Amino acid sequence: QVALVESGGGLVQAGGSLRLSCAASGRTFSSYAMGWFRHAPGKEREVVAAISRYGDTTYYADSVKGRFTISRDNAKNTVYLQMNSLKPEDTAVYYCAADFRYGVPSIEEYEYRHWGQGTQVTVSS
Repeated sequence: QVALVESGGGLVQAGGSLRLSCAASGRTFSSYAMGWFRHAPGKEREVVAAISRYGDTTYYADSVKGRFTISRDNAKNTVYLQMNSLKPEDTAVYYCAADFRYGVPSIEEYEYRHWGQGTQVTVSS
C-alpha cells in the first residue's frame, strides 16, 4: 500500500515553469512505476508522463514532449514533474499515481491503483 501527496501547483503565466512533487509513504516506493495524469474541465483525464521503478524508462504525451520532464528520487520516495514553457492548455488538476509493476510503465489510467488528491495548475495567457 502507498499513499501519495502532490504539491507544487499554482498560478503561472504562459511561458513560465512549475515543478510538481509527489511524496509517497511506505518503504516500497521503488516497487512502483509512477505516472502523472491531468484532468482539465470538460475533458477526460489523460496521462502526461510516466516513469519506471528505477527511472530508466520514461513516457511523455505528445502534447508535453520537450517541455515536461518526469524524474524520481527513490531515496526520498518522491516523483517530480518539471513543467517548462507552460501553455494555457496545460491548465488542469494534476494527479500522481502508482502502479505496482516491473519494466515499462503503463500509460493506462486503469492500471494505476493508488492516486494522490491532485494539485491545481493554472496557466494564464
